Amino acid sequence: MVAPGKGEKVRIETIVVPDPGPGEAVVKVQACGVCHTDLHYREGGINDEFPFLLGHEAAGTVESVGDGVTEVAPGDFVILNWRAVCHECRACRRGRPWYCFNTHNAAQPMTLTDGTALSPALGIGAFAEKTLVAAGQCTKVDPSASPAAAGLLGCGVMAGIGAALNTGNVQRGDSVAVIGCGGVGAASVAGARLAGAAKIIAVDLDERKLDWARSLGATHTVNAKSADVVEAVRELTDGNGADVVIEAVGRPETYRQAFYARDLAGTVVLVGVPTPEMKLELPLLDVFGRGGALKSSWYGDCLPSRDFPMLIDLYRQGRLDLDAFVSETIGLEDIEEAFAKMHRGEVLRSVVSF
Repeated sequence: MVAPGKGEKVRIETIVVPDPGPGEAVVKVQACGVCHTDLHYREGGINDEFPFLLGHEAAGTVESVGDGVTEVAPGDFVILNWRAVCHECRACRRGRPWYCFNTHNAAQPMTLTDGTALSPALGIGAFAEKTLVAAGQCTKVDPSASPAAAGLLGCGVMAGIGAALNTGNVQRGDSVAVIGCGGVGAASVAGARLAGAAKIIAVDLDERKLDWARSLGATHTVNAKSADVVEAVRELTDGNGADVVIEAVGRPETYRQAFYARDLAGTVVLVGVPTPEMKLELPLLDVFGRGGALKSSWYGDCLPSRDFPMLIDLYRQGRLDLDAFVSETIGLEDIEEAFAKMHRGEVLRSVVSF
């Protein structure tokens, strides 16, 4: 599925996928989620390197590998990720590969039949029957997992779970508030539940999203249309504020709510993605006086080789309901309508199934 130009509707095209070169793999895609990032690419919100081959939240089977590939082999069931760590940069050398500053993608381009090079979304391009990626973008997991559910760990669900488990470091007995309960925020709720949070407060403007959050572990909900978010969170936490507040919207207004809804020495985690023009103003004395930590979460600070297999095991044990995030399965021809449903907040995830 190709986005030909800024704001233009996506269209199905025949593409040419080269044989894998050194360090590369060709993956037969089984399922790929429709993520907000794909819509951002279509709208020119990422860059202007059109045409884009969209899709990145995917799982499938390795079909072939290039020279020097040892991580995976043909036949392996894998989840694709967009942060293939280099093992060589300063973050990797310091034992923090989840911050890798030199992640890489396949060297060869995929093309249209006329030779036009395609820009794969997040280096993946998985709205296609097959895609070429760097072998490090493939993480082998248990093949009994549903591809539609497993693939969601490739982006949004991992970002939310990781915001709670990795970035927020939610502990047993903590109170957690999640502002914004779309796909990423709902996953943050699930992550807080996995961590053993005693109180999980979901905040949104949409009762449907609050219902999703309840089903995934929220103990309390706040509808921001009818309540003061900061006061409501404080009231639910003995007047103190939450130990961890996860902001999954990416707006200055909701970030300020998160900042003031946390307890003294609490943690704010920004996992919602702001746009370039947004500005935030806070009294510096409040930043100093409230203490704690203000963190940003990139991809849930995940390390795919560590986190994907672990979360798939929890899924297979019935402790993480990844299936709950799959609102519908669709065909490639339905992606434009899936974008519209996502924009209207009608789905957690539409998933293209091949």
